[in-house]
Amino acid sequence: MRKSLVFAVAWILLGVSAVAQEKQPIVILISLDGFRYDYVERFQPENITKLIQQGTAAQSLIPSFPSKTFPNHYTIATGMKPEHHGVVDNNFYNPTKDQQYSISNRAIVTDGSWYGGTPLWVLAEQHDKKSASYFFVGSEADIQGVSPSYYFDYDGSVPNLTRIAQVFEWLQLPDDERPQMITMYFSDMDDTGHLYGPHNDEQLKKTLTRLDAELGALFEGVKSFDLPISIVLVSDHGMAEVAQEKLLNLEPLVEGIAARVVNSGALVHLHLKDGVDKEETIRLIESRGEHIHVINVEDREYYQDLSLHQDLMGDLLIIPDLGYYLTDSRGLFRYQNKGAMAKTGNFGEHGYSPDYPEMHGIFYAWGPRIKQGFTIDSFENIHIYPLICELLGLPVPSDIDGRVEVLQAVID
Repeated sequence: MRKSLVFAVAWILLGVSAVAQEKQPIVILISLDGFRYDYVERFQPENITKLIQQGTAAQSLIPSFPSKTFPNHYTIATGMKPEHHGVVDNNFYNPTKDQQYSISNRAIVTDGSWYGGTPLWVLAEQHDKKSASYFFVGSEADIQGVSPSYYFDYDGSVPNLTRIAQVFEWLQLPDDERPQMITMYFSDMDDTGHLYGPHNDEQLKKTLTRLDAELGALFEGVKSFDLPISIVLVSDHGMAEVAQEKLLNLEPLVEGIAARVVNSGALVHLHLKDGVDKEETIRLIESRGEHIHVINVEDREYYQDLSLHQDLMGDLLIIPDLGYYLTDSRGLFRYQNKGAMAKTGNFGEHGYSPDYPEMHGIFYAWGPRIKQGFTIDSFENIHIYPLICELLGLPVPSDIDGRVEVLQAVID
């Protein structure tokens, strides 16, 4: 009798396993904005650490240039560098449209004509797989005439647990309605890093402890579903400390220069008027200030391919040294009187060259096809896209910069 019962239970379990294997794979791509590569080692968050131990971790994730939020989120989503997908900075000017892309301009952010490439959710929908997004750059726009089956317009005030609860609702949908490609976004570590800088352990740990508890609820909830779910946990960039005395006033640097100036702090785009000499302008700006250098975009030192979107990058780039940040007179006043910055004298910024380790983010992955207890070297974030394609059984577009072989070893 006991032996028969054992066989019966085993048979049932085999049946459940077979059903689970027939389910379509699901990937949850989670972005922790501004989560620097060394935060886990420094603060030992319980649930993220457990996910790492049960999956694969990279030494760090190398962002694309510039190491800003919008270009790198969209690079992760498309597998293309910013100079190929067209979101070349958080703020940039399009001469053809005679409009400036700005992350605070909702009409432009939700206009699909600004976005090139094929985001993961678009690729999924094009191959009859539903997608969902609780925030991700580009997910609110109609790109190639396609939007996620389920998505929300960005609202940073939505509690993290509300976002997590919605993912659970999506996972409970019937097979033909359940999304297979899900994106999520959490800004907590970026918010705290900007306000206090990346070396204020007390404030960073406080934020991370709360975020880790919320992510723990997500991880445990995901495991409760009888579904082949993979989690890919990433960040768009790291964070560098900036002291208030290292703020640089941009206005005297560009005074009298005939150009459209688009400032993103760690990077300034100059669109010179016709007839303005580039080399003479470079010498003039560099003679006016220290801790900066001016680059001719055509030298390809930062944006390396100019074949598609050179007009978006401008003619010259003003680049401050790491730890220095460009602003205007109003910005100087704002930084000097902004909350914690006024008290500590330090804050956090990013956007600098990916060559600086301070700009590196994270890559952690877990799931039925992901190797356990595995560590890989640092790699560029363009390679996440083909990995997710592989996990979902999607074809990899031929025009992306990412390569399948870079993360092939991650798959068990």
